Parts: sequence; C-alpha cells; structure tokens
Amino acid sequence: MTKKQFKAESKQLLDLMINSIYTHREIFLREIISNASDAIDKLHYKSITESDVPVSRDDFRIDVTVDKENGTVTVSDNGIGMTKEDMDSNLGVIAHSGSLDFKKNIEEGKDVDIIGQFGVGFYSSFLVSDKVTVISKAYGQDQAWKWTSEGADGYTIKECERDSYGTDVIMHIREDDGGENYSQYLSEYTLEDLIKKYSDYVRWPIHMQLEEGDMEETGEKNEDGTPKKEWKTHIEDKVVNSMVPIWQRDKSSVSDDDCKAFYKEKFHDYEEPISVIRVNAEGAVSYKAMLFIPKVAPYNFYSREFEPGLQLYSSGVMIMDKCKDLLPDCFRFVRGIVDSPDLSLNISREMLQHDRQLSMIRSNLEKKIKNELERILKDDRETYGEFYKNFGLQLKYAIVADWGAKADLLKDLILFHSMEKDKPITLKEYVEGMKEGQDKIFYATAESAARAKQLPKAEQVRDKGFDIICLTEEVDEFTLRTLRNYDEKEFCDINSNDLDLETEEEKKEAEAKEEESKDLLDFVKDALGDKVESVKLSRNLKTHAVCLSAEGDISFEMEKYFANIPGSPEQGVKAKRVLEINPNHPAFEALKKAFEEDKEKAKAMSQIMLDQALLMAGMPVDDMLGYSENVFKLF
Repeated sequence: MTKKQFKAESKQLLDLMINSIYTHREIFLREIISNASDAIDKLHYKSITESDVPVSRDDFRIDVTVDKENGTVTVSDNGIGMTKEDMDSNLGVIAHSGSLDFKKNIEEGKDVDIIGQFGVGFYSSFLVSDKVTVISKAYGQDQAWKWTSEGADGYTIKECERDSYGTDVIMHIREDDGGENYSQYLSEYTLEDLIKKYSDYVRWPIHMQLEEGDMEETGEKNEDGTPKKEWKTHIEDKVVNSMVPIWQRDKSSVSDDDCKAFYKEKFHDYEEPISVIRVNAEGAVSYKAMLFIPKVAPYNFYSREFEPGLQLYSSGVMIMDKCKDLLPDCFRFVRGIVDSPDLSLNISREMLQHDRQLSMIRSNLEKKIKNELERILKDDRETYGEFYKNFGLQLKYAIVADWGAKADLLKDLILFHSMEKDKPITLKEYVEGMKEGQDKIFYATAESAARAKQLPKAEQVRDKGFDIICLTEEVDEFTLRTLRNYDEKEFCDINSNDLDLETEEEKKEAEAKEEESKDLLDFVKDALGDKVESVKLSRNLKTHAVCLSAEGDISFEMEKYFANIPGSPEQGVKAKRVLEINPNHPAFEALKKAFEEDKEKAKAMSQIMLDQALLMAGMPVDDMLGYSENVFKLF
C-alpha cells in the first residue's frame, strides 16, 4: 500500500484550510453531517429516477457515535457511498466537489438541495482531528474502501469490509493542547448541542446513542412502606434533529400561534412578537423567511453590545447566527430566519459574499417589514403603540442616519404627541387635520408634552385653532430637520420662528410700536450685553410678558443635546438668544416707566426679564443669586 500525496499543492492548501479558512472549530461536525446528507440526497434521487433501485426514503439515516476509549467521533450514513476512484477524486483533490458535479448534472426541473459547493468541508475534520479515516462502500458495489490520512503528508486507500453501502467518517480527536479543549468533542451532549445549533434542519434523521435516566422502583420497601426508588440509566437511540423547519412548512399547516411559540423558544423571549412575517420567494433568487417583530426591546438594544441580524440557513444548515447584511439597519429590532440555497457563501460557508442576490433579499425584506408595520399602525393602533414605546426611537435614529437615506421609507411610521388630541399621531394625521389657511406644521420642543403646552408662544398658535406636535426626545428635532417637510408642508418651530399669524392690521401696529420703542429696546440690549443676540417686541405673545427664541440654525434643544455629549466638538455650541417682550403686557409699561425715571431699576428689570424667559424656555440661569437680588430690588 503506497501513500499518495494530495493534489492541488496539498500541504500549503490544507494548512490554509485548517488554520485560516474556518474561524470556529466546532463547525467541523456541521460540515461532515452536511456531506452525509449530500450522500443520502444522491441515493434518494437515484431511487426516484431509476426503477431498479429499491431503496425506501424511510430507511435513510445519519448516525453520530462517540468512542471515548479510542478517542473517536464517527459520522455514518447509508447514502450513495464512494468507490476507490471517488475517494481519489473527491478526497484526494482538495477543493473538488462531487456534490457540485452531481448538482450540475441533474436534469433541469429535477433539482435537489445539495449543500456542498467547494469540496473543502470534509477537511474541516482536521480542525479537531489528528487522523481521519473514511470507510465507504458505493451503492451497487461489492468492495468497500478505506481512506486514511493524518494531514498534509498524504493519504492511503486500501480494501476493507463494510456490511452495506454508505460511508463512515471516523475522526480521531486531538489531545488537549495549548488551551485548546479538543476533548469536549468526545461528549455526546456537546455533539448533540452542535447538531441542534447547526444541523437541526438537515432533512434526514440524525441518530445518537444517548444516556437517559429515570427513577425506578427497586422492588424493596422504605421504612414507611412506600416503594424504594433509585436513579437508573439506559442507552437510548434518539433522533436529535427536527428535520423539517417550521418556515419550510405550508402556511395552512402552521398557524401564527405556532410561529409565535417557535419564536419564544428560539429567541428566548418571554413575550410573544406582535407580528409574524412569512415569505416564500421564487424567481431570480429563491428563499424562505420567517420574521418576527418583537413587542419588547432587549435590555441592551440601544447599546453597542446589541448584535442585530437574521439567522441564515442554506438548505436547512445554519450558516450564520446573526447575519447583519440581510437586514436593513433601520429595522435592526426584527428577528428571524432566512433560508436560501442561492446565496453566494465564502469558501468556509461562514460568511456571505456581497452580491446581487443578497441585495435583492434585503430590499424585499425591507418592504415586507415596512408594509407590516403600516398594517399594524392602521388596523391595531394599540399594539402599534406598545411596539412604538420600545422601538420608536430606533425609527427616528434611522431617519437621521446616513444623511436621511431612509427618511422617505420611515416618515409615515413615526409618532409625535399632539397637543390638541393629547395622544401620539403620525405626520400624515397631523396634515389631514390641518385647519383652513394653515400652511405649516407647528412643533414645540420640551422635556414633556405638559411642559410644551406651557411655552409662551404655544398660546397664540392654539388660539388660532392650530395643533402643535410636541418634540420630547433628543432626536426629535434632528428628525424633522432631516425630513425638511412633510407633504410639502414646512415644519415651524414655535420657539425659533416668527410665526406670522397676525393680520395685516396687527402687523402694522406692531411695526409702529417697534419703531416707537427703539431707544428702550437698545437700552435693554446694552444692559444685557452679549447674553442675547437681540431684543425685540414680540408679535407672538398673548398673556405672557416675555419669551426667549433662538435665531439661526441652532435651537435650544440642540444646545442642550450637544452639552450632554462629553468630548464633543459641539459641546460649547449655543443658540443665538433673542429676548422677546410683549408690548401689551403691564410688565412692558413698568419697564418703560423705569427707563424714563430710573435707569438702574430698568437694568435690573431687563435682567429679570431675561432670567424669566430662560426659565420658561427650560434653560439654566447663570446667576441665580443675582436673579434673586434683582427681584428684591423691586420691592
């Protein structure tokens, strides 16, 4: 018996596969089981296309066994098997895939799922093994063959005995070394967990001999006369995989309740999802998906530790636990599964290659998720409200991200509190409720809806019968600035803009008062110095004496936001403050009188007005002691 050398520059390539291609050693079992499944697929296909192959589908099985004494793990199948020539071409030539050749030769329209594409999965066995033996007997052949290799030095093939057709892959597990715990793979329960993780939905039953235990009566009695029991164990042949995943079953046989129960178990959520989205797509790219919209956000959802992504399967074999590329980041809260035979995987089948198929799936899922959220918003507002409490911020963050790339997609899904209706509404609902003559969407920024209602300028807007949406979260104003407008209606900040709500007669009267009070306003500006950008008479105040507005692109809420970001270059950015004084308020008459009779008192009153305006705007007063002293000077 002569040792043969691997082809295709074996030593370098095999070393590369063992040490570089695979990032997780545990996937060796997935790869070997996938090869066994391929072998059964081939024989099953042969049995349904050739009448002289009397093999029943119910006979097929894969067995995983552990021999702790000899330190081996064996994966056996009763599939098509291999001849000596098959071993030479499939196991002796790295990166040659018999499965791929088989798939290419299948007649069009009679395709079967074949997982193997690259012909390297078998060599993942060397990730955990220092010696691999393959015993195989091809269907219809009398002679079995034994292939043995200890790595890149080569392999041998010789005749051997095997009772029936099929293949055994016997992996001699390495000794623990350098912190690598190889011996864990000699535990039946570790292997069972790996099968459930990666190969749970392989279509053929995977059997293991597992120890089961129970309390059994011994035939003796306890002192109180009750039967004495003791723990007894026995070995049981168990099928450890589910075989047919729930997302592959017909909708008619699987209810939404079944899917929700699957979600709670699969994704370890104590709450049911608010919705299940099922997709069965065929065409340029074929795939099945089952997506879930959760009701409750994970504890770390808004942290860097949260990992979004969908589970990716290829023909029932798990490829990735969290595939970010299949899910648009705006919907990163969605959980679920995508199963497709058409995705281009890298050589280790651990990562996706970015291609057109991937983009098509992501784009289609994005539309499906948006449509489902819109349906819930329309048909079940209470449920949508529960969802929005947990994930509304994510939708707004997604609008702001990437220069508003997803703004049009998401703008009809976000909610803001209506001051008039005292409940959350959409921008579409606001526009539909606009009064005749209203051409702007008015908004107010504050820490709460109740606080927004108290803002001085809100009074005039509400007196006109116009609603105001309350921006109570830090991202809200950035969201509206990113959107710019909705249905061609501009957004108007009642704290920063001239609301332009007066009649022409009121405007003329205000302009006359402004001119008449020019010297007084200049005096107040000089008294306040650089604390304000300007001082003017307000056209927007009703019963309040003063208010503070912001001039320019930076609002007060933005100033607060930047101030709370440690180390941010914008941390010291401030809004340009404009002090507005109500010319119809008694306080203005008192200021005029002080200006004419007692300039020091007028200065103190000017500072009090600014401090009062700051407090009403929710801004800090720099000198609270000075504020107090100025108030008492008036007594």
